[in-house]
Amino acid sequence: MESGVHRRNGSYSGRHLDRIAFPLGGIGAGMVCIEGTGALSHVSVRHRPDVTHHPLFFSALRVAGAGTARVVEGPVPRWKLFGPPGSANGLGGTNYGLPRFRRAVFRARFPFAEVRLSDPDMPVGVLIRAWSPFVPGDSDNSSLPVAALEFTFHNRSRGEAVEAVYSCHARNFMAVGRESGAHVRVVPGGFELCQPGTVEEPWREGAFRVSAPGQDVRVDAAWFRGGWFDPLTILWDRVQHGCCEARAPYSQGEASPGASLSIPLRLPPGQRRTVRLLLSWYVPRSNLRLGGEEECCDEAAGKACYEPWYAGRYADGDALAAYWHRAANGLRRRSVRFRRAFYDTDLPAELVEAVAANLAILKSPTCLRQKDGRFWAWEGCCDTSGCCHGSCTHVWNYAQALPHLFPDLERSLRQTEFHECQDGRGHQKFRASLPIRPTDHAFHAAADGQLGGVMKVHREWRILGDTDWLRQLWPQVRRSLDYCIETWDPQRTGILSEPHHNTYDIEFWGPDGMC
Repeated sequence: MESGVHRRNGSYSGRHLDRIAFPLGGIGAGMVCIEGTGALSHVSVRHRPDVTHHPLFFSALRVAGAGTARVVEGPVPRWKLFGPPGSANGLGGTNYGLPRFRRAVFRARFPFAEVRLSDPDMPVGVLIRAWSPFVPGDSDNSSLPVAALEFTFHNRSRGEAVEAVYSCHARNFMAVGRESGAHVRVVPGGFELCQPGTVEEPWREGAFRVSAPGQDVRVDAAWFRGGWFDPLTILWDRVQHGCCEARAPYSQGEASPGASLSIPLRLPPGQRRTVRLLLSWYVPRSNLRLGGEEECCDEAAGKACYEPWYAGRYADGDALAAYWHRAANGLRRRSVRFRRAFYDTDLPAELVEAVAANLAILKSPTCLRQKDGRFWAWEGCCDTSGCCHGSCTHVWNYAQALPHLFPDLERSLRQTEFHECQDGRGHQKFRASLPIRPTDHAFHAAADGQLGGVMKVHREWRILGDTDWLRQLWPQVRRSLDYCIETWDPQRTGILSEPHHNTYDIEFWGPDGMC
């Protein structure tokens, strides 16, 4: 076994941390990833993937008498230092040159991730637990645009108390362009990074909140406003000196480029103290509109763009954050219950790890959930955009987690397939438009996707036993099957004889076991 990884589904360290990114967020709500070193990255909260987005967003710990402060992360992977855009000019906007803990160990227990940090020159060890709600059967609470970071600090010394300051810092990564009105807002227990929208571009609106409710929080919303590396240099100087006084946002001139929160800590010998950060984001609009139009679509409908489910449930970011703060403890307990049940198995560790890795897709920007609650998905993610739109039936045909863990979301896919995506002949468009609406029917149906849809209606009925739902969909299901027979088995032999499109993006000729 290679050094740094002990076994499948176990702990990872050393160079095996370099490419770990564990997604946090809700189903269809965007994500933030925690890396194997404890760094935050892949910040994708604007309804699209942004997997190369590694903003200046980090925690720090200053221990009095320890000689220096530390970024609460392990060593920076070497690939980040050489290769990304900006490498040749010093990688401005990053904190890679700052001191950090010497050793990190990562372990995933979906939907929780753990990072243990240690350093022989620091009397304090750190355990980071990162999670976001994942409660099978409760799709709404599992779709919240939220995450939690829990930092447990352990005074490893036996005879001396430790005086320390924990702090979290973020440049305003919600800002869209210069002169955009982006600003920082002080909120109870923390700060919010804000970007207003405009009449011409309402999709710019967005906010990201970082708070530590119930703790002795001091917010600095007045970062130095100079250029180059100066803001980070001055920020780190304040961290090293243990500065943690509150400073209000600027009232004149440019807005602060970012904000910090600080919490003073006292750790008696051998004792632990946990600081919990609650993250939430609110981006109520987008400029996403995909797919062909049905001929009868009117002009007003033609202007609509995707809006997320949470924007229909919560009036603004304040309402969302207030709910998250009230519900966090209960949602944590319910997510722990799922984790325990999932890992309480004698299945091979390789299989458990594979299933957990694929469950994580539900927390990625591959998935969206529109304002009426219906699920919609890409086939996958490119770096900064979704890849192949439309909850593609001949791709999502093979997924099994969603129908068994969140059957209401899976049934919404059947609703889309047999209504908006099916015409009077029974032909199904295998790519649903976004927002979900009646679509054109100018391309082949997909045999595995459309026939699979008939089978999945049966599966959904078996899972929930909702005969009324089945009865309402039944006429459309019969029409779909009639189309399949007429198109691919006109001789009614019981096998597919005519050319039929499928998930390989080709036509199969003659019978095959898959379709």
